[in-house]
Amino acid sequence: MDSLHVSSHPDDFRSLLVLIAAEYSPTHPRVCAKECPNNVVHSRPVLVLGGTEGTTLCGASAVSWYLASAGKKVGSDAKQQSQVLQWLSFSENELLPVACAVALPLLGVTGIDKKLQQSSHGELLRALKILDQALEPRTFLVGESVSLADMAVAMAVLLPFKYVLEPSTRKSLVNVSRWFDTCVNQPQFLKVLGKISLCEKMVPVTPKPNAASTEAAANNNTSNGTAASGPPKTEAQLKKEAKKREKMEKFQQKKEMEEKKKQMQSQSEKKAKPEKKELGVITYNVPTPAGEKKDVLSPLPDSYSPQYVEAAWYSWWEKQGFFKPEYGRKSISEVNPRGIFMMCIPPPNVTGSLHLGHALTNAIQDCLTRWHRMKGETTLWNPGCDHAGIATQVVVEKKLMRERGLTRHDLGRENFIEEVWKWKNEKGDRIYHQLKKLGSSLDWDRACFTMDSKLSNAVQEAFIRMHEEGVIYRSKRLVNWSCTLNSAISDIEVDKKELTGRTLLPVPGYKEKVEFGVLVSFSYKIEGSDEEVVVATTRIETMLGDTAVAVHPNDPRYQHLKGKVAVHPFCDRKLPIVFDDFVDMNFGTGAVKITPAHDHNDYEVGERHKLPFINIMDENGYLINVPPPFLGMKRFEARKAVLQALKDKGQFKEIKDNPMVVPVCSRSKDIVEPLLKPQWYVACAGMGKQAADAVRNGELKIIPEHHLKTWFNWMDNIRDWCISRQLWWGHRIPAYFITVNDPSVKPGEDVDGHYWVSGRSEKEAREKAAKRFNVTADKISLRQDEDVLDTWFSSGIFPFSIFGWPNENEDLRVFYPGTLLETGHDILFFWVARMVMMGLKLTGKLPFKEVYLHAVVRDAHGRKMSKSLGNVIDPLDVITGISLEGLHAQLKDSNLDPLEIEKAKQGQKSDYPSGIPECGTDALRFALCAYTSQGRDINLDVNRILGYRHFCNKLWNAVKFAMRALGEGFVPSEKAQLCGSESVSDRWILSRLSAAVALCGNGFQDYDFPAITTAIYNFWLYELCDVYLESVKPVLSRTDAEGEKQAEICRQTLYTCLDVGLRLLSPIMPFVTEELFQRLPRRRPQDSPPSISVTPYPDSSEFCWHSEELDHQMEFVMTVVRTVRSLRADYNLTKTRADCYLQCIDSATASLVDKYSLQIQTLSYSQAIHPVTGSESAIPEGCAVAIASDKCTVHLLLKGLIDVEKEVAKLTTKKGELEKQMEKLEEKMKKSDYREKVPAKVQEQDAEKLRQSQTELQKVTEAIENFRRMM
Repeated sequence: MDSLHVSSHPDDFRSLLVLIAAEYSPTHPRVCAKECPNNVVHSRPVLVLGGTEGTTLCGASAVSWYLASAGKKVGSDAKQQSQVLQWLSFSENELLPVACAVALPLLGVTGIDKKLQQSSHGELLRALKILDQALEPRTFLVGESVSLADMAVAMAVLLPFKYVLEPSTRKSLVNVSRWFDTCVNQPQFLKVLGKISLCEKMVPVTPKPNAASTEAAANNNTSNGTAASGPPKTEAQLKKEAKKREKMEKFQQKKEMEEKKKQMQSQSEKKAKPEKKELGVITYNVPTPAGEKKDVLSPLPDSYSPQYVEAAWYSWWEKQGFFKPEYGRKSISEVNPRGIFMMCIPPPNVTGSLHLGHALTNAIQDCLTRWHRMKGETTLWNPGCDHAGIATQVVVEKKLMRERGLTRHDLGRENFIEEVWKWKNEKGDRIYHQLKKLGSSLDWDRACFTMDSKLSNAVQEAFIRMHEEGVIYRSKRLVNWSCTLNSAISDIEVDKKELTGRTLLPVPGYKEKVEFGVLVSFSYKIEGSDEEVVVATTRIETMLGDTAVAVHPNDPRYQHLKGKVAVHPFCDRKLPIVFDDFVDMNFGTGAVKITPAHDHNDYEVGERHKLPFINIMDENGYLINVPPPFLGMKRFEARKAVLQALKDKGQFKEIKDNPMVVPVCSRSKDIVEPLLKPQWYVACAGMGKQAADAVRNGELKIIPEHHLKTWFNWMDNIRDWCISRQLWWGHRIPAYFITVNDPSVKPGEDVDGHYWVSGRSEKEAREKAAKRFNVTADKISLRQDEDVLDTWFSSGIFPFSIFGWPNENEDLRVFYPGTLLETGHDILFFWVARMVMMGLKLTGKLPFKEVYLHAVVRDAHGRKMSKSLGNVIDPLDVITGISLEGLHAQLKDSNLDPLEIEKAKQGQKSDYPSGIPECGTDALRFALCAYTSQGRDINLDVNRILGYRHFCNKLWNAVKFAMRALGEGFVPSEKAQLCGSESVSDRWILSRLSAAVALCGNGFQDYDFPAITTAIYNFWLYELCDVYLESVKPVLSRTDAEGEKQAEICRQTLYTCLDVGLRLLSPIMPFVTEELFQRLPRRRPQDSPPSISVTPYPDSSEFCWHSEELDHQMEFVMTVVRTVRSLRADYNLTKTRADCYLQCIDSATASLVDKYSLQIQTLSYSQAIHPVTGSESAIPEGCAVAIASDKCTVHLLLKGLIDVEKEVAKLTTKKGELEKQMEKLEEKMKKSDYREKVPAKVQEQDAEKLRQSQTELQKVTEAIENFRRMM
């Protein structure tokens, strides 16, 4: 058998390396920590193969490679093996020399050379920074699992992590710390190393007595792990070493004295903020196949770690079918007395990745879904994904150009669509994986995509029915046009960029930036006179399409121009002066140029006055229908040319800054142009009235109600909806233009609806056309419209298309109409209104009964999330954590220009100086729900999310403590009920539990998520942990017969609190509640649900023990406790217990104090509680006094517990210091030029300092008086 000879020293990193490698080897060698065989070189580690006479391998590198190679941990191919060798070289040459130079002197192994130690410390940090950068995108150094590279480098940095790298340094090495934590928590590492304590402060360490204490140094001082033991030391050398040891001991004693001194100071001074411990990363390492139940028999880790808790649960929930409406019932058609809950997801874009808006939507929707499921309703939350016409086409076009240098036109329509499908199949389910990471309990078997055949058929059917009814029609009108995309776009795809004045903006297709935010004034000459009319515009190039000048009918300045015309300076066009109410006569000159074909307001003026509509721009933004030299120019080049031509003609007047809003295409970043195009429209007036009436008569409820005003404003003033898009990716419009090959039928025009027919197939369309024109089918030629439908059209029928409408089936019967639609208020019109209108039009039913609209997520400063501000947060970064460098790296992949990237980096540095810590899914979900108060936007502070991670840790520790208190053999009663012998503490906590149950039930019913989170948070943290668990500790420790009986009642109460408390929290924090719930015993193990997610939600009808009287009594008790604690803090009684005399105003109060004396004594850390009524004669001298309430005064006996004279002297010194500080500050503030010269912010700080000092002085003076009374 192979034998492995290693050093027994606990810090010999070379021996530790080969021991870890041996753990990965399939054949474990026999480990020897004693002397090596005689034939073996006396240096370890050494591996002897096949018995004492076998082949010998010496040195950590050779031995670890041999062992790791056997365990397939040296790389899967030649490339990975080279990378492993590269890291071994880095470890040996870059890390180990400097790590030893810094750490070994601290261990007393080598002498201290401060200069060498300092320079080595700098070199170590430099090497670790290189390692940190390399680890930023990786979990392990090579490949996707632990390799010899990780083992070697981890052991090279072991001593620094144990003795050198303080918490602040580790914080700056985020990726290295994360990786090191991951490595040393692997089972193989743990077996060799045990639990590692990381360095808190870099100080010399007293070496453990060990025969081999110098082996680590000896091994390190060899170049390749081989060295002789060396000659025996001379007397002089031994004396020198003894002196060194003596010096080291003195140094150590001095350090210890300094540490003690610091501790004494920190105890006497109240700390402003306790230093938070670093968040530990614990991973779940039990091999669990996907879909199998997680191991819940192993003990819980010491502290909460999201990585451990969130592992393995989701795939088990999914495989068990908990998220399906069929779970627990024979058929979905079976009548469920508890009802049905159905909600469809707002389908995210297939191109998308999660942002915090998605996270908020999904946190709320999943909480509601899980609550309804736990209530026993037949529950379906239906997932789906939107094909996102423009967004997807843009992504794939960019990919084609980047990878193959092709445009979609090079490929042709069919081949391009094939490319999009290919991309969708490769990348399209990314967002589904992200939704699973958020814990979303969607029925994935019903997931659908808006371009699936089922949904596409529904879209086609909807169009044909609405077209045949005349609700969909063809018309030529102004649309939002993107010249880059060559398509009309919807209002939601237009970003409104606000400018305060002259601004140069980048425009696709132009090398130089284009000027916006200016108002150009010029004149039109009035025909037949010397008179002129001055007009102004922000888009001077559009004057080439002007067909009139408008003035207000009541403007006295222009009454004489009735019937007159102006002359266009660049062509022979005559522009009539028209009188229209839309003109604001107080703005500018009161005269307005009219371009009906390129401005929405002008379009309506043109319609009213029957003006010519001259389209001066083609689909690509080149000028048409204009005189030379402007013909064929690009629109923004024409802007400069027109301006110059007006100057040349003497008709230019002025140019000035003008605040304005520029419409920008959100997809292409192009400037949007209003353009006249023939398009398909939906007539919305009738449908809009139906939708408005449904809300007015209470059939449809919109929550919160303040959105009703917006709803009615839109519905009552609704415009027809343009539904055609000039794209290739999407639902192609099933409409055909008819050409009749018969001389008796005149040719039709594109905008004439009579010449358009819709059909489920070309054959059906041909038959319809032949019938319409009364000719045979062979005389009909058809051309299908090239355009596709607006994405919102398919989204508008989503609630019923997902169930196979128009075909009758079980899902459609059971789940349509749905129960609720939950989404952001920003798409109330674009999506919600259209679903309501189309649902009523096509099915005769509302698609849902209620609409709940959540707020928009903003950053901690209330700013809109924007890439250029650097405040867009990926929820997965909050869940798993990310360094500041990682956040910066994400900006490189964005479309921002270098200046914007720099600005965004500054924003990130300001908001997340240390990156974003790992918070976990549960904490993120809880924070989002806690923020969601109705009627305001959410200013999301990542620090608050971290606070809820700490809440998870508190929850974790409370359940662990409680489970220890319950004991292994604990059996809960079959039903949660009172036995009648509960103590006041038991009855009080059950009263608070019942109150929490009622608050949560009402909160879910009313969509009041902050009420739910507050109720749960307060119950767990402030009532169960802070009060009940503390107050029952003495009860649980009793061993007498009566005490045992009371302890058993206490345990049953505690179990009820844990069981119900976890179920209350489960919809919001599904992972941590499942993990803890699985560890609890069951009331009825034989028929208990397998998961907390399908366990009944607590109901007030069952938990009805709320008592206001008990609540009031406990409020009084806690007031007394807080008063005693405050006094103890004032007099620095950290561990000493004092007698407490409670002077009560009447016997009823004294009786109440007596009843709760054990609770008061335990919670206030008092020696004993003495209720006193009447005069103060029963209260001994030497007490500190504080008023708890109008019925009770606290007297805390301090005599004999503190050195009064010493305390008075200390406080008198403090008083003098405070008076000096205040005097100095008042002098400064009284100076004559203080108000003028000192910045306002500094003045505020000075005033605050003075206020704080005055308050402190008052407290110190009162304390001195109290002490003097005791003397």
